[in-house]
Amino acid sequence: MGEIRHHDDEDINNNNNHNPKKPKLTQTLISPAQILTEFAHHAPETARINNGSFGSVPNTITTSQRQFHLKFLSQPDQFFFNTLPNQILTSRKLLRSLINADDVSEVALVDNATTASAIVLQNVGRGFSEGRYARNDVVVMFSCAFQAVKKSIDAYVRRAGGEVVVVDLPFPVREKDEIVNAFRLGLVKGKGGGRKVRLAIIDHITSMPSVIMPVKELVKVCREEGVDRVFVDAAHAIGSVSVDVKEIGADFYVSNLHKWFFCPPSVAVLYSRKDVAEDLHHPVVSHEYGNGLAIESAWIGTRDYSAQLVVPDVFEFVNRFEGGIEGIMKRNHDAVVEMGEMLAKSWGTSLGAPPEMCPSMAMVGLPSSLGVLSDDDALRLRNCFRDRFGVEVPIHYQPLRDEEAGPRDQSGGFVTGYARISHQVYNTVDDYIKFRDAVNQLLRDGFSCKMLIPREE
Repeated sequence: MGEIRHHDDEDINNNNNHNPKKPKLTQTLISPAQILTEFAHHAPETARINNGSFGSVPNTITTSQRQFHLKFLSQPDQFFFNTLPNQILTSRKLLRSLINADDVSEVALVDNATTASAIVLQNVGRGFSEGRYARNDVVVMFSCAFQAVKKSIDAYVRRAGGEVVVVDLPFPVREKDEIVNAFRLGLVKGKGGGRKVRLAIIDHITSMPSVIMPVKELVKVCREEGVDRVFVDAAHAIGSVSVDVKEIGADFYVSNLHKWFFCPPSVAVLYSRKDVAEDLHHPVVSHEYGNGLAIESAWIGTRDYSAQLVVPDVFEFVNRFEGGIEGIMKRNHDAVVEMGEMLAKSWGTSLGAPPEMCPSMAMVGLPSSLGVLSDDDALRLRNCFRDRFGVEVPIHYQPLRDEEAGPRDQSGGFVTGYARISHQVYNTVDDYIKFRDAVNQLLRDGFSCKMLIPREE
């Protein structure tokens, strides 16, 4: 499939100064009834307040995706040689404008943030194995980094001779300076003994617990401390917060599009600043190896690329809402904070972060009497809400920083369990009332997590 490059970045130099045309706003805004129709495939018996894990796909987009499936099945050669490269380039141009990248060659489409992490960390690992980095040079990251990122560090960095400094995320958090100060100390520790920090990994929105990180300030600290490269793992960002990669200033930035931007699973946009992207490669090596990451990623063998191809249709979909994606983000943020405060008031707890640090998700403290005292308790309680009450919501266990200090609920007990609630356009107040009532029912029953029997493996 070497021909893909002919359709892709050859024309970039002629187009860099022109933003791609954004889909026009539809004359008639989407109605509440139409929103229900778009998500009618959701299980009606479930209060789905966990958009953050897997996202959601409207019927308009699944219909478009199916049309691409049929185009491929009807004439595969025409599809792969013509439709695929042109459509991927169209998607990349739209996303370049959305994230304010300088050049479309800096924008690659990959499966997900996990793939992007592998791309960046493989590159760092090669630095160690090829002798460009000294053994014991360092990667610095937060403790809340996604598990797949931690595993990629083990696979590519530690085994090649690198070391890792983990910075604890202060949580519950009250102000962004707590996070910035903790990370600066982690960078200073990483540089101890004459070592160099080769990569800093920063979340834009942490997954669990969920907090909007002061990403611009953290990148600035990395520059002040002489960090070689900065990678922002923003799996939850696009569609939840505004993204301007030039303003953020990182070398690499990845965001899933299937979590908060209504794309089917799975697709993510990986931005790599042009002056540092030369030696990045997709972990699946195919015909386009050596033609730049964006071109390599556009063809990794025969597979389903449809999630990448429907991006223009998603732009059209979000523009059916008042204010487009910016309006959606604001309404989701306002609603999730309102619902989180309603739940906290009912349970006598509080939010784990101030409203300005909540994206389209919020961490709500659970009553201490539920007894969330381990990660296993959190998982079993989540299963309980799903199986017994029809509520889908992740539960987080947060150990106390100090055995004698920490947030307390109205009964005086320490809060160590949090629910991560999400809000997306399909959610209603009834979803959160159902969750509120489920917790209150457990409290009336005298429930504790120790009553839950672990599931058999």
